[in-house]
Amino acid sequence: MYKIHDFRMKRLLIFLMILSISQLFFQNCAKRGRPTGGAKDTIPPIVLKMIPENKSIDFNTNKIKLKFDEYVLFKDLANQLVVSPPLKSLPLITPTGASKEFVLTVNDTLNTNSTYTFDFGNSITDNNEGNKLERFKYVFSTGKYLDSLKLKGTVSDAFERKTDKNISVLLYAVTETFNDSVIYRKKPNYIASTLDSTVFLLENIKGGKYLMIALKEKNGNFIFNPKTDKIGFVPHLITLPTDSSYHISLYKEFPAFKSNQPTEFKKGKLIFGFEGNREHIKVNLLTKTPADFKFHTSFDKKKDTMYYWHSPIKSDSLNFEVVNQDYKKAYSVKIGTAKKDTLKIGSIGSGMLNLRDQFKLTSNIPIDKIEISNIKLVEKDTIKTSFKATIADNKEEVIFDFEKKQFTSYKLKILPKSIIDILGNSNKDTLNYQFITSQVENYGNLTINLNNTKPNTIVELLTENGQTVEIVHLNNSKIVEFKLLTPAKYIIRFIEDKNNNKKWDTGNYLQKIQPENIIYYPNVIEVRANWDIVESFSLK
Repeated sequence: MYKIHDFRMKRLLIFLMILSISQLFFQNCAKRGRPTGGAKDTIPPIVLKMIPENKSIDFNTNKIKLKFDEYVLFKDLANQLVVSPPLKSLPLITPTGASKEFVLTVNDTLNTNSTYTFDFGNSITDNNEGNKLERFKYVFSTGKYLDSLKLKGTVSDAFERKTDKNISVLLYAVTETFNDSVIYRKKPNYIASTLDSTVFLLENIKGGKYLMIALKEKNGNFIFNPKTDKIGFVPHLITLPTDSSYHISLYKEFPAFKSNQPTEFKKGKLIFGFEGNREHIKVNLLTKTPADFKFHTSFDKKKDTMYYWHSPIKSDSLNFEVVNQDYKKAYSVKIGTAKKDTLKIGSIGSGMLNLRDQFKLTSNIPIDKIEISNIKLVEKDTIKTSFKATIADNKEEVIFDFEKKQFTSYKLKILPKSIIDILGNSNKDTLNYQFITSQVENYGNLTINLNNTKPNTIVELLTENGQTVEIVHLNNSKIVEFKLLTPAKYIIRFIEDKNNNKKWDTGNYLQKIQPENIIYYPNVIEVRANWDIVESFSLK
């Protein structure tokens, strides 16, 4: 009996072992059939061979062969590849698709006894994962030796908080025929690019004296065009070799002033187009006018355009003189053929009026006068409120000043013929506006304690997208307060107003004037409701 039981137990154990082995076998088979992908390739391509070799001398061919360890692509060569000294056109690279071997054909005559650098930036990537071969450079000399001097530095935008990418830094050799105007007509001797950073490095340069500038240009020809390009410059010539590092502030320069033939756009509205700095423009009317003749000039906020508004006059033409410092030019403009514009009144602050703001009416035609007796302001529907209504300096707004109470509703009623423009138009209908103020607790306050302030410093509070909220002109004060701010994120800009003209001044290359210095508070400041924020900052 014992033997039979033992035999059955052995058979059961053998069966269980076979079952376990079978399950393990099928599980392993299933795992082999499912792809795991493996570790992601993060290794950049490797250059296996270059013909001629990198850093060759006596270079006398127009073809360069590059061989890589894997299939690669050349991307965005127009922005990434920088050849120094510059060529008339970038080299032709074949094939255009993915490959392990490429041929670069130089379709230009190379200078004798010169060291050339082909900086490919971050254009070379592997075909599968896009791993970049960063800042790969191919260098050769058409002479007996390689030039080996370097220049380094940084670039920043003089006005904007963020600096553009792909800034070109250019070097011009100072020779017997050198003058400052070379940047308007000739390509530089050496070029480098910041690519997606603010740092530049010029390598393989000859010793000597150089002019160094930075350009952010539209067409990429390395010739400065004041109408379209940003420029920055080192104010003195640089002598190589040097261990110095340089910083260049990039700015948009005003081109030389030039006015265009004015035209009549609407009856009583003339357009004067121009190029250059608008600060000193004057338009003098030479035609005799009656004693009650009125005019007003204003500038377009986005275009280089001045608008000249005038009251009705019995004449078929007007003669003008456009003056801007040493510039002077006369024009004659035919008038009376265009249609007359109608007066349109809008509002700023209708609905919700912030406690720090003023209620404003806007006009499409300069406002000449206001009949205040025809205007009524009440709070809570019945309580008459005293106010002052003034025409803004730009003649395009009526500003209502009154004591605003928190969490209070207001109604403004403007009877016909209360607002009269420079053309003699007035509002024909009754205008009604309603708005309400919020509670003080819904706003925040921001205080900035400053150290190392300089005379005539301008402090600008901006929204995160760059719109101006408030401007403060510092005298001897070291405390700046911004009250009743709408909860949002803000930027603070400090301007060193050297000439005390209450605004930022750009630079001028030929006059060797650098732009006025600007410092941004390093962090975006978030203002929250019912919060008082105090920050300290040193204006070094």
